[in-house]
Amino acid sequence: MLLIEHGYLVDPKTGKEGRLDVLIGDGKILKIAGPDSMQAYLEAQLSKEASVQRIDASGCVVAPGLVDVHVHFRDPGFTYKEDIESGAVAAAAGGFTTVVLMANTKPTVDNAETLQYVRKKGAGTAIRVETCAAVTEGLQGEKLVEFEELRKKGAAGFTDDGIPLMDEAVVREAMERTARLQVPVSFHEEDKSYITNNGINEGKASAHYGIGGSPRDAEISLVKRDLKLALETGAIINIQHISSKEAVELVRQAKMTAAAQTENAGKRVAQIHAEATPHHIALTEDAIIEKGTMAKMNPPLRTEEDRQAILEGLKDGTIDLIATDHAPHSEEEKAKPLTEAPSGILGLETALALCNEHLVQNDVLAMPQMLAKLTCNPADMYGLDAGYLAENGPADLVIFNPKEAWTFEKAHSKSQNSPFLGQTLTGKVHATICAGKVIYHA
Repeated sequence: MLLIEHGYLVDPKTGKEGRLDVLIGDGKILKIAGPDSMQAYLEAQLSKEASVQRIDASGCVVAPGLVDVHVHFRDPGFTYKEDIESGAVAAAAGGFTTVVLMANTKPTVDNAETLQYVRKKGAGTAIRVETCAAVTEGLQGEKLVEFEELRKKGAAGFTDDGIPLMDEAVVREAMERTARLQVPVSFHEEDKSYITNNGINEGKASAHYGIGGSPRDAEISLVKRDLKLALETGAIINIQHISSKEAVELVRQAKMTAAAQTENAGKRVAQIHAEATPHHIALTEDAIIEKGTMAKMNPPLRTEEDRQAILEGLKDGTIDLIATDHAPHSEEEKAKPLTEAPSGILGLETALALCNEHLVQNDVLAMPQMLAKLTCNPADMYGLDAGYLAENGPADLVIFNPKEAWTFEKAHSKSQNSPFLGQTLTGKVHATICAGKVIYHA
């Protein structure tokens, strides 16, 4: 058995918070109690021969293991960037115990065989690995996958993330079919017809480099379309990696509309979710001017006004998820010229510290509010048994010191493409526990 003692427990799902110890056994939480009650429980319930390993969490927050619903582990097909095993190690180092992988692998996760490959390989890691399947075959945006079959085989949800879906009829049908299955469908919202060079905001950043960029209208147009379709079909949707102030407001209004709807005549009511990434929370387009390809991502980093709108969306609940969009790329790929290098950065190992710094320490969110967007909210969207702390519940936890500074010197990932490398961050993960086992210890 494992006893986590002297820590400050925060469970956003139940609202439980305080100086509470946690006893773990057989992969479950056996007891959550104050120090005196825990000691009495141990004396009454355990034999003298029972072995209890103790973790001193003094000065630390004890929280549910983090849940990331937007992750690329590049496996199969691009394992020189990352694979499921190395990605799981990086996740554990960041405090994540559950991840949901995207389907843009090679081959694409659009068939039962590839889905089962990913799930089987994920089951061999120390964390809980779920995966989405694609919306369309080969991510071509044309022929829909066999949603029912893939769901039965274990697909957590569906997304063509990395590629926007441009055919409105295809999107509508995908929403109708996933709504019947009551599973999320997630959208990468960038209309390519607006974009000259992706990953670079059209504005200060594109002007600095003397090139065309990615305007905000590329995001706005598709967010507007997909929110309208969701309200009409009653789908569960996730607007991924939101980047513009206008998109935040569109989601806010759509959520208000959905909340005002009532279920009548058998009509489903849309469940609308939106996610922000730690890099859109922390950075603006100034970062790509300073860091070049290391700060290139889709959608791009935008203005301070957009960043503030994202913070306000997190504060008022418009944005209910924080997801990393962990996107490893090799050194050789990121060394290419800005317009040729791939978009995407690492995210798993820096997410908690960045959110702690920019949201909690800057008084945007209280600790439980921030943690909800990294734990129970994403878990609930996918119907996962994760993201909470309760007796008889899964023993998935992160122990971190929100006041401790550390330097992000080298990622556990196979790749090292992060604009935060070399930076000192505040909020250090001390231990990650999954299914009752310590899978990372600083």
